[in-house]
Amino acid sequence: MAAVDIRDNLLGISWVDSSWIPILNNGTVLDYFSERSNPFYDRTCNNEVVKMQRLTLDHLNQMVGVEYILLHAQEPILFIIRKQQRQSPTQAIPLADYYIIAGVIYQAPDLGTVINSRVLTAVHGIQSAFDEAMSYCRYHPSKGYWWHFKDQEERDKAKPKTKKKEEASSFFQRQRVDALLLELRQKFPPKFVQVNVKSCTVHIEQIKKEQEPPAEVVVKQEEKEPVKPPQGATPKGPPEKRMRLQ
Repeated sequence: MAAVDIRDNLLGISWVDSSWIPILNNGTVLDYFSERSNPFYDRTCNNEVVKMQRLTLDHLNQMVGVEYILLHAQEPILFIIRKQQRQSPTQAIPLADYYIIAGVIYQAPDLGTVINSRVLTAVHGIQSAFDEAMSYCRYHPSKGYWWHFKDQEERDKAKPKTKKKEEASSFFQRQRVDALLLELRQKFPPKFVQVNVKSCTVHIEQIKKEQEPPAEVVVKQEEKEPVKPPQGATPKGPPEKRMRLQ
């Protein structure tokens, strides 16, 4: 679609005539659109010439200039009307589209207008986010940067206050428990087991005696072990015994 002139850019307005709504159809929608109070209608178009000469709409194809045609219809709710520049019976350049929903006429935006609107909306949202973020930023030479949110204090107030931890027991409870324990001790005195020290010493001596080997075994072990001569001394006896000892 060709770019629409700024003077014809009527995207922010709409038009409706309630008296025409019950009778809107494919045959009457162009007459409804050509009402004098409709700001989207051009009085110098070929449709006005055909209407004044009481001709049919088929004569529009044989004329040159601006004209309005019914592009799409979905009775009785939706109608789409196109404004185009007729150059020949087979060639026409679209200028603008208008859609009628429940009798209300709107101008359809062109591609450039849609992109421009989306970009402006995105930039506005980003700029608002940066402005809001900067309002929460704080700086101090000793502390540096930090965030101070306005609703932080309200959140802290809304939070339920944590109850202080109670002691495991009060002084009265401890005093009462001590009195009950003392009373139970008096009713049921503990039994102490007396240990005889002498019997323990006798038992230990018996264990030591059992662990010591008998004297005969010690003597036999001493007899079996050969007596080694001192270092540097020459063994006595015949040479045969010397060789054995060596």
